[in-house]
Amino acid sequence: MNRHTGKSAAASARARHQGGFTVVELMIAMLLGLLIIAAVGSMFLANQRSYRTNTALSEVGDAARITFELMARDIRGAGLTGCNSANGRVTNVLANANNGESVWWADWANAIRGYDDATKDPALGGKDPVENTSSLQLISATGSPLTIAKDTGGANLKLDKPIFDLASGDIVMACSPDHAAIFQVTNYNSSNVTVVHNTGKKVSPGNCSKNLGYPNDNCTGNNPGYQFPPNSLIYKLSAVDWFIGKNNDGGKSLYRTALVKKGSKTKIEVEKQEMVRDVTHMEITYLEGGSSGSGSFQSASGVADWSNVTAVRVRLELESSLERADVDGDEPIRREYAFTTTLRNRVQ
Repeated sequence: MNRHTGKSAAASARARHQGGFTVVELMIAMLLGLLIIAAVGSMFLANQRSYRTNTALSEVGDAARITFELMARDIRGAGLTGCNSANGRVTNVLANANNGESVWWADWANAIRGYDDATKDPALGGKDPVENTSSLQLISATGSPLTIAKDTGGANLKLDKPIFDLASGDIVMACSPDHAAIFQVTNYNSSNVTVVHNTGKKVSPGNCSKNLGYPNDNCTGNNPGYQFPPNSLIYKLSAVDWFIGKNNDGGKSLYRTALVKKGSKTKIEVEKQEMVRDVTHMEITYLEGGSSGSGSFQSASGVADWSNVTAVRVRLELESSLERADVDGDEPIRREYAFTTTLRNRVQ
């Protein structure tokens, strides 16, 4: 056999052995690769959508819980004086403000009051509430109490120890087992631990009388002067209003107004605070008498006697800040929540 012929045959055999894939094999491999990529991509998109939905649900649920905790705390305390809240004996010597018109936060007779349309709420003038959503006013004694060591007469209440969380202009409530009295502090100095409640224009709205006896609402009573016995208590007055308002981003939020001191820190004004974002609607109903488990809840317009309201039911509509978070991936998550809270001093 020719030596060169043998080498050619061997080279030809090796070439056949080292041949590449055929076109059909390449197409099949590419098709399988595309199927795997499509499957992995589909799983990724599904997981991403599931993550967005779960995140949105968690966000909405957390917002609802925060709303419940904050609102329920104010609702439970409505009408509480810190001493005997059940007898209804409260003297209010705050001078009227705003050109002689009584301000809502000085109206203890309506320690709770609601409105079906927040735009009709006199406490929200200029606060830009959303039309056809409910609002709720609540007034109560709040915070840690201060103890009166001695009522020295005139307009001076001596405390048992220095307190640094008290200043001129604060609206406070003093209470004993007999009655409570709402007034404005005209002077307080921690060195002499004496709370002064004089009349005059040193603070605004000021006091119309030094007499804290009962009855003396609007300074019309003629009863003898009253001295609070030792161990009577003083609380700061809390007056808040909950409503849905428009936020700076063009959306809706749950807001809470509260009393603040402005300017020289002796003038009382109402300031709104954004509490929870993306609360789009609020509907509040009320129970008169009975307990929260019985009776019929009414809208604010159906309440005959606000002093007889014993429970409040709040229904909220919330949406997530994440868009395209629903199952179809088109809209934010929207949910409704409701909770019922009783007024602590009106339910046995």
